[in-house]
Amino acid sequence: MRLRIGTRGSALARVQAASVARRLAAHGHSTETVIISTAGDRVTDRGFIDVGAFGIFVREIEAVLLDRRVDIAVHSYKDLPSRSPDELVVAAVPERLDAADVLLARADSAAAERGTLPLREGARVGTSAARRQALLRSLRPDLDIGMLRGNVPTRVSALSDGRFDAIVLAAAGLTRLEGAAEGEALVVGGDIVRTRLDPATFVPAPAQGAIAVQVRAQDSAVRDAVAAIDDARTARSLRAERSALAFADGGCTLPFGAWCETLPTGALRLIVALGRSDGTVARAEVIGDDPDVVAETAWHDVSVEVNA
Repeated sequence: MRLRIGTRGSALARVQAASVARRLAAHGHSTETVIISTAGDRVTDRGFIDVGAFGIFVREIEAVLLDRRVDIAVHSYKDLPSRSPDELVVAAVPERLDAADVLLARADSAAAERGTLPLREGARVGTSAARRQALLRSLRPDLDIGMLRGNVPTRVSALSDGRFDAIVLAAAGLTRLEGAAEGEALVVGGDIVRTRLDPATFVPAPAQGAIAVQVRAQDSAVRDAVAAIDDARTARSLRAERSALAFADGGCTLPFGAWCETLPTGALRLIVALGRSDGTVARAEVIGDDPDVVAETAWHDVSVEVNA
């Protein structure tokens, strides 16, 4: 089957689409990639709260999919709102990469003795994500948090150019870009110190590190083709995180994180974090077998803590 893949034009989005295309090719399908501009790509000088909130990286792609101009939409799963059009469904989630965030810091601003966030006092950190801002301020109130948007290479350049002492990126996105084809791979300078941030402490965005393959719900042939690249273990953990997101009913403008891992026993361990207005972060941890029950319990627990 020949399948048209719709995706954003950023370097990371193209790498993710290429990964999906390779997986589909391994199952005998040919593909064509269609680049689609989104509001999130066009407006990069303002924070997420000022540019239409959640869905700014997916709305135009979903519209093209609904119009049947593409057969598949490939998204960073964390960009998808908790509720999508009824006519669309996520038919596959390939195996997830590391869900954690990574701190990239200029060598002259690194300070290993500072523990979780190894940065010197008062370091300027660039990020536009409400969740990252809340976690940074909670862990290190002394840091100077500045707004930084744009694709990953743009943000790395802002660090290299000295506009910031450090930035926070998704580990998976960095890995994908550094492993891109020769000539397209991202190169992070040797003077940059990187620190993986423990997701149990610096809680990632729900579904961070995962790719969502979205199709039309009624297109059974495409759904069957795409189902072959789904990873059931990944999907189960993500269901807990996405269910928690649905309870929170938020996105880029909400300081909310959720991370779920599968324990050796097969049980799920879900950690959620929600930023408070006073700059602190409420947290909850729940272990269980049913992703939806775990999510509901975690959201209840963190809500109680926030309102206590």
